[in-house]
Amino acid sequence: MKNLFDLSGKTALVTGGSKGLGKAMALGLAHYGADLMICSRNADELNATAAEIAAATDQRVESVVADLANRDDIDKLVEACNEKFAAIDILINNAGSNIPQLVAEITDEAWDQILQLNLSSCMALTRAFAPKMCERGWGRVIYISSIMGQAGAPQRSIYSATKAALMGMARPQALELGTSGVTVNCIAPGPFLTDLPATVLSEEIRNHIGNRTALKRWGDIEELVGPILMLASDAGSYVTGTTITVDGGILANVV
Repeated sequence: MKNLFDLSGKTALVTGGSKGLGKAMALGLAHYGADLMICSRNADELNATAAEIAAATDQRVESVVADLANRDDIDKLVEACNEKFAAIDILINNAGSNIPQLVAEITDEAWDQILQLNLSSCMALTRAFAPKMCERGWGRVIYISSIMGQAGAPQRSIYSATKAALMGMARPQALELGTSGVTVNCIAPGPFLTDLPATVLSEEIRNHIGNRTALKRWGDIEELVGPILMLASDAGSYVTGTTITVDGGILANVV
């Protein structure tokens, strides 16, 4: 039982792994024995994070600069993973973004960009790595969705559509891959105080959002590590085709 969370001998790919929730998840996986491939668009952040995680955990950490809104960069990432590692055992599809627009003002460019980054890239990476997971009889695919895929907010039409689609995509994939020992799940984070909300939201808005949660606070990024470890390890071997909501209870609040 004590080895349920042990990831020794496993390799994880974490997209958007240079900062925020991606970095926290990557560090958590490495602490439990996984080697890592991380990617992001910012080379300086990426290199610094890779060096930091390697020094903190003594695990092997590789990195590739890739913009997953660009299909050529997805191919480059897959090739780098195949060159540097014998296998990707754990795929954390985390990279994503948002372009806030009112519904009457949604541009084709914004729609196409966010759809490609938040959804199509996830499909492409799962398509690339799932077959070998099935051959080995073990694998974990985890999509980082959002409570915005279960609820909504103004100017989030594109973002919410993509995050809801990840949940829909996980269910049939779980059915297809389950007999080969591969699980497919989503995590839907709620309000976590990453750099983005900390810098763009006023203190008043941050307090309002925090007070709507059952715990009356924002989440710390480390609080996503536990759910990720469960789904990525043998501890979650009978969990598949579902979404775990990690939101401090904000969706429980209907008033």
